[in-house]
Amino acid sequence: MLVDLDYFFAQSEERRNPSIKDKPVVVCVYSGRTEDSGAVSTANYVARKYGVKSGIPISLAKQKLKDEDAVFLPVDKKFYHQISDNIMEILRSHADVFEQVGIDEAYLDVTQRTKSDYQQAENLAEIIRADVLAQEQLTCSIGIGPNKLVAKIAADVQKPDGLTVVKPHELNVFLSPLPVRRLVGIGKIIEKKLEALGVRTVGQLAQVDVQLLVDVFGRKLGTYFHNASRGIDDEPVQERGEPESVSRISTLKNDTKELTDIIDEAYKLCDEVHARLLKRELLYRSVSIYLVAGDLSVHSRSKTFENPTRNLITFKETVKELFEKLLNENDVVARRVGVKLSNLTKKENQQKPLTSFFGN
Repeated sequence: MLVDLDYFFAQSEERRNPSIKDKPVVVCVYSGRTEDSGAVSTANYVARKYGVKSGIPISLAKQKLKDEDAVFLPVDKKFYHQISDNIMEILRSHADVFEQVGIDEAYLDVTQRTKSDYQQAENLAEIIRADVLAQEQLTCSIGIGPNKLVAKIAADVQKPDGLTVVKPHELNVFLSPLPVRRLVGIGKIIEKKLEALGVRTVGQLAQVDVQLLVDVFGRKLGTYFHNASRGIDDEPVQERGEPESVSRISTLKNDTKELTDIIDEAYKLCDEVHARLLKRELLYRSVSIYLVAGDLSVHSRSKTFENPTRNLITFKETVKELFEKLLNENDVVARRVGVKLSNLTKKENQQKPLTSFFGN
């Protein structure tokens, strides 16, 4: 499976402030030179109907939305990472092998738990979508296929909040009519070169002699185009390095500034996060807490220990200490609270092998 969180930055902002959900929402990277200098990072689907997309100048986006009640917001990566960490833990719990490939994307190998049955895989995908929506109030689109390449393409077919399944015997029917731009690695320049060869669809690409592709694009790229056009991809789903953190965040039943109410909820999150830590046989050195206030501002505190540990009591005591400190220093009413463990290691004082410092 490839799980893709829908228009992630903009959808996260909609979750933080539901009143903007039906408006054009544009999340921007501001350069700081002028009020409108910079580029669009992402936009919700309402804004996309007006031609607003990633990478265009903010000034152009504002021009396209000049007659609309649009919302322009700066990128808040700290907030998005909190949500992403929580969702990635949900996804990891449903996978035989898990590979995160971005803040909003992950591959899941589910071959064993579904016994290679595509109907079971589809049922599992529905459970995943429901879990993400219930726990983090976000939608995602999922593609299911016999390999990573097909799953990636399938995830883009029905967006947002879609699910597309491509079985091995359906590869040709699924891939053939697609424009070649849908294959990873084919941009405008390569697309023009392929058009010069009379190739506009994946099906047409599959009919081109592999030697011609090698002559035009080189051995590595030519061979990749030949295989990809046929839905061939042998790259396994594999964990990428050590996990950076384990976290959980939830919404309180009622907005409150009472430490007791906040700690009661935080301790439940501590139990969940600690269970995940033990399951993955990890130790932590840093504890962090988060508080989303009634005005939607985000507050955080953290503490780092000299030596790694997996002690639950230490975790909870530190969380209580940090929330006490935060509430003493800020007159805030809590709407959501979260806890995080980071600086994770597999074993105490374990040295990484020399090969871990080099790429594949």
